[in-house]
Amino acid sequence: MTGLPLLLSAEHDCSYLPERRARSLVATPERPMDGNLYSQLVKHGFRRSGDLVYRPHCHGCSACIALRVPVAAFRPNRAQRRCVKDNADLSATPLPAEFNQEHYRLYRRYLGWRHPDGQMADTTPESYIEFLANDWCDTYFVEFRDQGRLAAVAVVDLLTDGLSAVYTFYEPELERRGLGAYAVLWQIAQAHALGLDYLYLGYWIEECRKMAYKSRYRPFEIYRNGRWLAVNPSQRQGGAATQAEFTRTVV
Repeated sequence: MTGLPLLLSAEHDCSYLPERRARSLVATPERPMDGNLYSQLVKHGFRRSGDLVYRPHCHGCSACIALRVPVAAFRPNRAQRRCVKDNADLSATPLPAEFNQEHYRLYRRYLGWRHPDGQMADTTPESYIEFLANDWCDTYFVEFRDQGRLAAVAVVDLLTDGLSAVYTFYEPELERRGLGAYAVLWQIAQAHALGLDYLYLGYWIEECRKMAYKSRYRPFEIYRNGRWLAVNPSQRQGGAATQAEFTRTVV
């Protein structure tokens, strides 16, 4: 990352914590982005939204913490094992990151249910694909189907050392199936099957209910002061299940 030009954005309202202001460090277009550079930036706590690669850099606030799961060490807890079992009938198919009308309709239903008052609720086909896809990274739209019916889509980036969970949307009527959690569990197992080290889950924000869930995938690592720190809770998480057993269950 030495010598990489970065811009500091203007302050704006925080999307996650009310009454706070936010700003980001943004990778500039002066150096063309590619998969290798993006992978290096993710290792340093960056994230992407479409083609924009950024990292929070807020004055007086460090609530956004980059989090990744070392997939070889991951141990699913009881609830996560039950989630895998409940969704064992789903098929998973990685597809190119291209516009798909069926995906887009599901995305619109999801936003209307999950974020009815948010700016994303007025999305268009153009803003949808600009938000989720890019021109320089191996990105996949992973379909999860139940007997042909589209249940969920997980947007996943392939990095040099892992996978990055970009976004997941699912059918609101199937909320009780825990499809968001299942998509994360599938990606952990898929990264392990591919011989990759990590699943990057983006920013963990303990004070924000919608972002606090990421610490449920244990053990995990957080990015602090320029390095990754292991967080390995001492308590057992719902019983011991081996990674090999879990991989055989999900993949």
